[in-house]
Amino acid sequence: MAAFLRAATALAASLLLSACLVTPGKFDSTLDIRADRSFTFTYTGEILASDMGKGLGSTPDSGSDDPIDGATPKDQPSTLQIALQKKEQAPPEDFSAKDDKSDEQQMQGIAAALTREKGFRVARYMGNHRFEIDYAISGKLTHAFLFPFNSDAQIVLPFVAVELRGDDRVRMKAPGYSNGFDKSANPMGGNSSGEDAAKALDGTFTLTTNAEIVSQNQEDGAQNTPQGKRIVWKVTPLTSEAPAATLRLKP
Repeated sequence: MAAFLRAATALAASLLLSACLVTPGKFDSTLDIRADRSFTFTYTGEILASDMGKGLGSTPDSGSDDPIDGATPKDQPSTLQIALQKKEQAPPEDFSAKDDKSDEQQMQGIAAALTREKGFRVARYMGNHRFEIDYAISGKLTHAFLFPFNSDAQIVLPFVAVELRGDDRVRMKAPGYSNGFDKSANPMGGNSSGEDAAKALDGTFTLTTNAEIVSQNQEDGAQNTPQGKRIVWKVTPLTSEAPAATLRLKP
């Protein structure tokens, strides 16, 4: 059982270390939801990426002092100690070039994965962990909608989520459009990726709808337009509360 728990912990850690935290930079985003459940979502601007594994430390050691699992006795050198001894005896190696190349390949891989997804008209890597994005998609809210979410790119935090609530309501929340995302995106802590991402927030998110607005958290309220109601959130590093609204649609 102990061996199984160590393996499961190592697997979970490895998945977290390989995941990518993407956050908005400068952007303009819109969401239009009609009472008949049709919707259109757009995102134009920057997406910033960072490796959640950096600064988290190494994955848990698979070794154990528990003799039941056949682990290395304390009076013998462990596998880790042997590896460290070999490392000390080996000539020094410059890893900076390898790290830069690996990082560049990871970022290009993210761009390629996004390009293959429907809706991404532009997904271009611009260097320095910054992507240029032009995304637009339309459809029917017969199921939940998330942006962005891509398993190939290992994106772990959607900017915007639209959920169905009962037969006639939808709830929209945009955790990525606030500086609150860094408190939950990396539960293991240990790096400053969330803080740096929060400082880069600079955008506008606009919700338009002809459905009934049950609730929303923009203090200026909704404005009347020929297309219905419009709510505009200005997103900055000082935005602590995620934009949110609940709408009542036609059943």
